[in-house]
Amino acid sequence: MTASAETTSAQPVVESARARPPRSSSTSPSRSVGSAASTAKQASPTFVHISEQPFTLQNWYKHISWLNVTLIIFIPVIGCTTAVFTPLQSKTAILAFVYYALTGLGITAGYHRLWSHRAYSARLPLRILLAAFGGGAVEGSIRWWSAGHRVHHRFTDTEKDPYSVRKGLLYSHMGWMVFLHNPKKSGRVDITDLNADPVVRWQHKNYILVLLFMGFIFPMVVAGLGWGDWKGGLIWAGIVRLTVVHHATFCVNSLAHWLGDQPFDDRRSPRDHFLTAIVTFGEGYHNFHHEFPSDYRNAIRWYQYDPTKWLIWFLKKIGFAYDLKTFSHNAIQQGLVQQRQKKLDKWRARLNWGVPLEQLPVMEFEEYQEQAKTRALVLIAGVVHDVTNFIEQHPGGKALIQSGIGKDATAVFNGGVYDHSNAAHNLLGTMRVGVIRGGMEVEVWKMAQRENKESTIKSDSNNANIVRAGSQATRIQAPIQGAGAA
Repeated sequence: MTASAETTSAQPVVESARARPPRSSSTSPSRSVGSAASTAKQASPTFVHISEQPFTLQNWYKHISWLNVTLIIFIPVIGCTTAVFTPLQSKTAILAFVYYALTGLGITAGYHRLWSHRAYSARLPLRILLAAFGGGAVEGSIRWWSAGHRVHHRFTDTEKDPYSVRKGLLYSHMGWMVFLHNPKKSGRVDITDLNADPVVRWQHKNYILVLLFMGFIFPMVVAGLGWGDWKGGLIWAGIVRLTVVHHATFCVNSLAHWLGDQPFDDRRSPRDHFLTAIVTFGEGYHNFHHEFPSDYRNAIRWYQYDPTKWLIWFLKKIGFAYDLKTFSHNAIQQGLVQQRQKKLDKWRARLNWGVPLEQLPVMEFEEYQEQAKTRALVLIAGVVHDVTNFIEQHPGGKALIQSGIGKDATAVFNGGVYDHSNAAHNLLGTMRVGVIRGGMEVEVWKMAQRENKESTIKSDSNNANIVRAGSQATRIQAPIQGAGAA
């Protein structure tokens, strides 16, 4: 592994920094080169990583990361089973809850927002505490966890995403840790900053000890020395608490990519939902987080549940944290507006707005009058409408609408008799069948389009016409008073 990049998805939860590739032996150059060439010639064409091989009765166990399975399945199952036969003292219950919160926040405020995204900076005492409590969550070292999370953000929903929800909800929740992966297929990221942090380096090098002490021994000793509940401390404040923290954190990879809304971007899977936020110490506003990952907040509203944000804010007030990063209000509002417009465009596309003006056939006025003898055609603002099927439904009576057949009814429709509503204009738009050559309003619209001027009809992100309220082609902004109108 280099200091600038590393493969993450195939490493175990308790990966140790002591692992190093073997050094070449001190043989002669000629012998070393010959041996290496011979080995490569024999191994390269035939070697296939276990993850690329099919499951069989003979090799299924080789596909499993047994260390991870032990930590996230075997120990929790044994501990939770034992808990049934272990009395839960009130003091131990309080310890378990408090330690659950501390280790959970060690992940969210430490591993995630501090080290993975550098959303704020922390003084040395705070970094040590977060490294210790985060280690007590037994989810890997800071270096391993943060590197993997950066890969997830860089390659979200792709084959290089170590816990892509596209591979299934259960896979993104914990399956990705159960099965071995080909490290050559994982994404790579820069972790130079992590390697430069002495706290990260120390915790990574000694992670097995950190895991055992903070995950199991520490809560057992507190309960044991405090009120004599050694077994309860290990089972309830250690293993049961650990199991809850695991699945709460795992929900960020699974539930937060499956449940909720996408107010900022719907091209990728992250979603916002308050239930996920409750489960994950505020990490449930995940659509926002993936859009603005270096913001120390996940929830931007004061009333949204994000205890991690509140903790970081408080730590800043007492001097342990500083340089809290936030995206500008303008940038956040831009994302909201763009996504809302995209949703509006999709909604608009499902509605019938009538044939676009530019796609309507052009007819002479005389041709319009001739066709009006055989079907109910009405001319309004240069646009010809077939109202045959609407005559009987006309709220103003069929006599009035029949009086405009074969004529220019612009003045009547736009205030000469009745200044029709926006809904009436929209309904009329679904009946248009042509435009009159030289029709004033249509020609003005066409000229504005050619000259790239402001016009009443624009295109949305789907290249469909936008007809805004009060801006339909048939609406004349200054109502025309017809002769004899009251």
